[in-house]
Amino acid sequence: INAEYMGMELGIKFTNVIVRTPCPRLSEGLTTASLGLPIYDKALLQHQQYIATLEKCGVHVTILEADNDFPDSTFVEDVAVLTEKCAIITNPGAPSRKGEECKVEKVLSTLFYKNIERITSPGSLEGGDIFRCGSHFYIGLSSRTNEEGARQLTSILKSYGYTASPVKLSTMLHLKTGISYLGNGICLAYGELIDHEAFKKYKIIKVDENEAYAANAINVNGKILLPAGNPKTKKEILNAGLEVIEVDTSEFRKIDGGLSCLSLRFCLQDNLLHFYIPIT
Repeated sequence: INAEYMGMELGIKFTNVIVRTPCPRLSEGLTTASLGLPIYDKALLQHQQYIATLEKCGVHVTILEADNDFPDSTFVEDVAVLTEKCAIITNPGAPSRKGEECKVEKVLSTLFYKNIERITSPGSLEGGDIFRCGSHFYIGLSSRTNEEGARQLTSILKSYGYTASPVKLSTMLHLKTGISYLGNGICLAYGELIDHEAFKKYKIIKVDENEAYAANAINVNGKILLPAGNPKTKKEILNAGLEVIEVDTSEFRKIDGGLSCLSLRFCLQDNLLHFYIPIT
């Protein structure tokens, strides 16, 4: 591995993942897509397969029960930013999602984290806008995350020894809609983020316009989880010497959800309260 990239490795073996079962009101979730309504039973099956894939990557998965108060609540990534040292509870920018974070905070503070921080109004921030490479966090400025939210997060992260910088978005819903870190200094990128100045130091695998959904992939302990049905992107990742596992999340795509949106992935060190307590 090129020495330039050594400091960009996540350096984290994920131990825990939190997911939430999709609720019956899933079809009422926010969306900019024109792909029709998600089929609930199919979404449940895809979610179960997603969990099984995560478990194969060596993590313990805590499954939260469906929350019918919030149609988008299965997208747990947006309500918290988790590090080895602290949990940061977000303040969602979408009005219909405000309140989701409170329920996840209770789980995190009860079972996992001693150090809990919060983003407060007038700051807004969603986890889909937080893109981590090593100890640095890129913060997407979007319709869901504003400058005040980014300022608060930067301040919190710096107090724990991390660094952060903003990335202004013009077309993406969230920052991670268009970029994913694969490890070894390699990123998947799509659209406005392919040639973005913020990511010049990384090796960029360009995602074809016809496979834009593939730009949201996740690295779980060295295995790249990739949305199913994107052969060009899969080939490029394999050519980079990385292992790929395809996961079907087509029902979640209908309401703007991707692979990263469906989980909170983290590693606990000195913050440990309990290593693993399942919730059903």
